[in-house]
Amino acid sequence: MNKKMVNIAVIISGIDEEYQNCILRGIRDSAKQYNFNVSCFVSFGGILTNKKHDVGEFNIFNLPNFALFDGVILLTNTIPSVSTVVEIWSRVNKVEIPIVSIDYDLNDSSYYIGIDNYAAMREIVSHFVEHHKAKRINFVSGPANNIDSIQRLSAYKDVLAEHNIPIEEERIYNGFFRGLDGRRAVEYFLNSPLPLPDAIVFANDNMALSAVIALEKRGISIPDQILVAGFDNIYPARNYSPEITSVDRPLYESGYLACEKIYKHINNIPQNRKEILNTTPIFTESCGCCENRNENISDFKKSNYYVLESYKIGIPIINRMSESLTESESFSDNIEYLKNFVTEIKCEKFFLCLCEDWQWSGHLSNPYHTYEYLTKGYTRSVSVPLAYSDGCFRAYDSFDTSLMLPELFKESDEGKMYFFSPIHYQDRCLGYIVVCNSNFPLDSPVYHTWVMSISISLENIRKLICLESAVNELEKLYVIDPLGNIYNRNGFTKFTKDLFNDCIINKRNIMIMFIDMDGLKFINDQYGHKEGDQAIIQICTILKNICTSGEICARFGGDEFIIFAPDYTEKQAETLTQSLIREINEYNSFSNKPYEIDASSGYYITCPDPNMTLFNVISIADSRMYEAKKKKKKSKYLRRGTY
Repeated sequence: MNKKMVNIAVIISGIDEEYQNCILRGIRDSAKQYNFNVSCFVSFGGILTNKKHDVGEFNIFNLPNFALFDGVILLTNTIPSVSTVVEIWSRVNKVEIPIVSIDYDLNDSSYYIGIDNYAAMREIVSHFVEHHKAKRINFVSGPANNIDSIQRLSAYKDVLAEHNIPIEEERIYNGFFRGLDGRRAVEYFLNSPLPLPDAIVFANDNMALSAVIALEKRGISIPDQILVAGFDNIYPARNYSPEITSVDRPLYESGYLACEKIYKHINNIPQNRKEILNTTPIFTESCGCCENRNENISDFKKSNYYVLESYKIGIPIINRMSESLTESESFSDNIEYLKNFVTEIKCEKFFLCLCEDWQWSGHLSNPYHTYEYLTKGYTRSVSVPLAYSDGCFRAYDSFDTSLMLPELFKESDEGKMYFFSPIHYQDRCLGYIVVCNSNFPLDSPVYHTWVMSISISLENIRKLICLESAVNELEKLYVIDPLGNIYNRNGFTKFTKDLFNDCIINKRNIMIMFIDMDGLKFINDQYGHKEGDQAIIQICTILKNICTSGEICARFGGDEFIIFAPDYTEKQAETLTQSLIREINEYNSFSNKPYEIDASSGYYITCPDPNMTLFNVISIADSRMYEAKKKKKKSKYLRRGTY
């Protein structure tokens, strides 16, 4: 029987690293046992050393509506952004749901699962000093604000102080737990004027492994010339040669226990608030302590082949996907191409959720308006141009973004695992994707690249849409008078040329009416050019009101206007003239302006021949307008008795 699901949110960054990956696998397996839905909000910040890219990645953490979840698991120590972490904590603490924080003790109202980082690192550094008699020990830390980094660095300094070894700040390098930081630390230490260290201790194995490779490339032997230690005892560190001295910790168990704590809380089962899991120092080849303890060689070979196979499968998918999406020239093409690659990741469900104005970039017609695109949070609702479930692509309605995904709250017999990943270009938010019940995010080393390919393809489409919009807008600016919003002289010429030629060929009559405002200079001089512009705008509005039967009207320049109409009779031209006069009089009667607008007009009807140009016809209409203007002036003088 279907029942309401328990929904748990997981906040995590960098799931392609073994630390995060192992913990997530523990969460996944525990959630299966307790039949929970798990929604993982995943970023990959701090990878490309691009601050704008990080803003786009970390924005996914603005999506979860914690009030709708039954519990949350935080791995905020994986997020290399203090402001992002503080904001997450602030939002989580506002809701009354069980909070489990892994490797960071948030507060007394939340559960905590961790290890004694200080004691574990003390054992490693003490081993180097006491067993190997190292005197010059360098240290590569993680982020300065990371609690793991702080505790491990503190242990390093305390051990040195206790053994009367000077603490030289030049022997300490701050990284971000990435392999790149290990390589950079090697460069930093080798360029230092200080003597080479006897040993280098790294705050994690990722940095240690990359550093060992960098040192060996420079002819420095490990452990003969420099001893090395890491932390976490990840698979590559265990199976590298030399095997990396490290600290073994129960990562999978941390994730499993986190989900279990939420289950116990919901079911009122007594439990400890804090769980400190055991760690074990592993002293091996990189510090010269023992022979390689590689795992069963058969398992090692299988595991290595599995990693290679993941790349062999993943990279061609990325290559084909990038090529196909690059070929798409429209949004609909992009969606059709993307469908092929959604099925390849073997997911149960997939949703592409785009912000309301994801493709917008402002308008050329208002160059003084600075359009600030969305960088933080998501629009009130999102559209879903691509939705896949139960083996089919199907229509999916837009929904309120506060729901994140309506699927989460449907009744079900079994829990599911959802991965929410941001779709963005640098810091510009486009939307997000949701992948449900797929091994791809956890198993494939190219998941982040796959998501980035979707982001880049949508950004390319967005730019094409903006370029097309800009071209249309430029064309509009070329043919439309920006003040009166009717055709200008260019527009009049462009849109009457073919029609005029057709009238010549098919011997059809044309009518040209030329209109000139009366008294615009007086309005400008007496009331200012702003009022003069308003008078011009009103004449344009009147022309649009009376030209409703296929006539083409335009502002020909300054205070001159023109109307072109095919198949016109004298009666129609007179009716149009009277409509112009009537509209002007009606406006003057209710405008409450200190002045009146007025205009003189003249028209000419003819059946053009091949020797005739449109300019010829306009010139005749223009001369007739001036005749009408002279008669109007003469009439005014006669009425005043001054002529």
